[in-house]
Amino acid sequence: MKFLLVEDNIDLANAVCSRMRLDGHVIDHASKLDDATAFVATQEYDLILLDIMLPDGDGRDFLKRHRASHLDTPVIVLTARSQVSDRIGSLDLGADDYVTKPFDHAELEARCRAVLRRKSGNAKTTIEVGGIVFDPLAGHLTVGDETVSLRNRELRLLELFINAPGQVFSKQKLTDRLFAYDDDVSDNAIEVYVGRLRKHLEPSDLKITTLRGLGYRLDHAS
Repeated sequence: MKFLLVEDNIDLANAVCSRMRLDGHVIDHASKLDDATAFVATQEYDLILLDIMLPDGDGRDFLKRHRASHLDTPVIVLTARSQVSDRIGSLDLGADDYVTKPFDHAELEARCRAVLRRKSGNAKTTIEVGGIVFDPLAGHLTVGDETVSLRNRELRLLELFINAPGQVFSKQKLTDRLFAYDDDVSDNAIEVYVGRLRKHLEPSDLKITTLRGLGYRLDHAS
């Protein structure tokens, strides 16, 4: 998954980013609302982690603008305010959940998983399709009797395809979703990850089709 963290406490931001990357997620960090606005204007995210008190304004104003633009990206509010009215106010503005500071990183990760499951309308942790069993949380792909542990970007690539069957993903779109804004990405990085994933899927009923000049699509093998 690709996350955006909006947080001005650098120590906390570094800790959250490190944990999320260890879990295989791609994460961009904005320390100001202006930077966050620029990120969402040019990047697509699966989840936004949003602090309330920021140097250039209130995170709730960002949340209101985000929802007014009809963007449905899930938002988890990070707040030091413990009053019930503050938490209810964030939810009423369109937040999907909140975490009160200081928080345990395991709790934040669990809340992220729960929000993403609700967003997809799937309470299950595993996905069964085309002769495979895919567990995105554990990073396991089972094809027939063989289970492999996917590398982080292979896992996220398969997750993208499975969550959008029949959709064509351009090379640039996949690059945007698999890599953070400041990552150094080689010209053939996407081809490498698509090639690895194709090998894993060979025994299944799924295949990744290359549409020349357009991109890639996950299909059922004929």
